[in-house]
Amino acid sequence: MLSLAFVYLLLLRLVATASPPPELYSPLISSKILTIAKHESNPPTYPQYTDRVAGIWKYFSPNTWTSGFFPVLQYAMNTRAELCNQTNGSSWVKLGRQWSTGLIPLEKSNTLGHDVGFVSMPFQEEHYFNRKNQTAIDALKAFSADLNARFSPIVGCTRSWDTPKSPTWFEVIIDNMMNLELLFVGADITGNNIYRQHAISHANKTMINHIRPDGSTYHLVNYNANTGAVISRGTVQGYSNSSTWSRGQAWGIYGFSNMFNRTRDHNYIITARRLAEYFVNHIPSNGIIPWDFNAPLHPPRPADSSAATIASTGLLLLANMEKSLTPPNNTGYDIWTGHAIKILADMTALAWKPKWQSLLSNGTVNNPASPPKNLTGIVYGDYYYVKAGNDLLRMGLAKCP
Repeated sequence: MLSLAFVYLLLLRLVATASPPPELYSPLISSKILTIAKHESNPPTYPQYTDRVAGIWKYFSPNTWTSGFFPVLQYAMNTRAELCNQTNGSSWVKLGRQWSTGLIPLEKSNTLGHDVGFVSMPFQEEHYFNRKNQTAIDALKAFSADLNARFSPIVGCTRSWDTPKSPTWFEVIIDNMMNLELLFVGADITGNNIYRQHAISHANKTMINHIRPDGSTYHLVNYNANTGAVISRGTVQGYSNSSTWSRGQAWGIYGFSNMFNRTRDHNYIITARRLAEYFVNHIPSNGIIPWDFNAPLHPPRPADSSAATIASTGLLLLANMEKSLTPPNNTGYDIWTGHAIKILADMTALAWKPKWQSLLSNGTVNNPASPPKNLTGIVYGDYYYVKAGNDLLRMGLAKCP
């Protein structure tokens, strides 16, 4: 049997040849984002995905789960300016605040469910940037209270989707792992440790019920709201109830890595490794991340560039967590950073689209939809692409041009 160390070295050799794609730091990134950012609509609407031919953004109301991604993209560009010693950072912050303004009414009324976590992201970034910004503090208090109100002590999770026609159902999706950060931020701001406890409870239940023995994940677990028992496990976004939706797997890698960052509970980094190993071990030989790892090859299954960028940022976060261990797990750090860079390089070769409004093409919004929404640019794919580039700069694994 091969030793674990030998397997790690073999994996490292396979990914060591990849280098960050230069497109990650192309001037087209800032020019494209700035062009869109300077033409905010009134009343405000937000880009979510593009058409499949010309890459033109389609816009949606603020009360949409993706509406926070374009504003937070402005903050990511501010981070890029800081990392590269550019002088235009304040302009990006101004745009981030401007685009976040349309989200403020959602503090009092929304139909976002657990997705208030995603919509709160620009306010989280503003809070990190300026701890005294009262607008951000008020938004984060409201959104964290909103998310916390969805927690059930019977189930031990926050509810993802409302099911008014089936009151005994309590649906939880793997995406919700990304929204737990909002509960930690809410606890930090308010001093209410219940938020933190609920985030931990949710993550623990997800470890038990969303993850298969091989490290793959279910998209959806439906609990009985009255007893907490699992009713069913399956998918809405993936190919089948027994398959692995790649973006959900990516959400899990990032979410559990972040839970370790927040708690230092080693069960979380062990879980993040399991999910990461499944992800990288099931990437096809051409390096293209499919919409679902288990979908049939024929007819051709669409790629999902957004799953690739989310997974890359998750792997880089996991690598940093490996480095933070005592003693540091330098081998794990090298493995995960190598895979993240290779995923970014392969995905850029496929999906970089200079003539589109989005940075990337070949995203899959919802393949089971009718008609399928795939082969598009996606705003969260673009956000995590820029974030991955920033993370590589912070880690010293890339340089500003």
